[in-house]
Amino acid sequence: MNPLVSSALKVIEIEKNAIENLVQSCDENFVAACNIIMDCKGRVIVTGMGKSGHIANKIAATLASTGTPAFYVHPGEASHGDLGMFTKQDVVLALSNSGETSEIVTLLPVLKRFGCHIIAMTGNTQSTLAQNSDVHLFSGVEEEACPLGLAPTASTTASLVLGDALAVSLLEAKGFTAEDFALSHPGGALGRKLLLTNKDIMHTDDRIPVVSDQATLKEAIIEMSAKGLGMTGITDKDNTLIGIFTDGDLRRWLDHDSFKTDLKITTLMTTNATSSKANVLAAETLTLMEAKKISCLFVIDEQNKPIGALNMHDLLKAGVI
Repeated sequence: MNPLVSSALKVIEIEKNAIENLVQSCDENFVAACNIIMDCKGRVIVTGMGKSGHIANKIAATLASTGTPAFYVHPGEASHGDLGMFTKQDVVLALSNSGETSEIVTLLPVLKRFGCHIIAMTGNTQSTLAQNSDVHLFSGVEEEACPLGLAPTASTTASLVLGDALAVSLLEAKGFTAEDFALSHPGGALGRKLLLTNKDIMHTDDRIPVVSDQATLKEAIIEMSAKGLGMTGITDKDNTLIGIFTDGDLRRWLDHDSFKTDLKITTLMTTNATSSKANVLAAETLTLMEAKKISCLFVIDEQNKPIGALNMHDLLKAGVI
């Protein structure tokens, strides 16, 4: 075996064992930490030094995006003014593998004076940080993946996974939904997919392809071509949608013996066609269209009147697909 591959596999095995050992950390202390955070009236302030600081920053970001207001504070900067970000209503989640990181230990008296709840995440239950916290989460590992035993590797992986476990447990306990998640991600594909409704992307007014129930096939084809959505709706005198005729229908009728362009469109249309409502999420409409194997549909109101139309291209353009 190539020595590079051998080294990589050893690292993966060590870090896998570190994660498996976290099972013992999902105990009453974990529950207590979750309860403290759920009762928090302020924010969760996550802190850590060096590599633990990078992990702490990521945990803060994960908490914030999953319904638990949180941010990262560098412990060194905290001692030089950033403690002004802390309030007595906040919860501090402090990461340190040794539990003796001087920049964090220095903050403990001040945090105690503020009255902040402190959750420690360390690999040493007897450390200064663990002993001076309200709750201690054990993230210790038997060995680092680094052959020198110096570079934080397995220990930072364990802390990251334990942080994810904390964030997801809180998410589920709070009933945090996909729509809630989208609200904090409005600029990305996730936000577009989860927040857009049919109303946001559908064609409206004179861009809706419709013909009357007195129209001929020729008139329906002209309307489809003019609006470019691959379909036209058929409405009665009350503007109620009574049927739909699509490009696919046209192709099927071209081979029919009785095909003539002066046929009345009501004899060719599909009744009881699939439709949707304006306030339905575009993602739900996509699922519906895929299930029905259709590429376009009408958006109707409570009186079954067409108020919009959309097709797969509109969903693709909006970033829903």
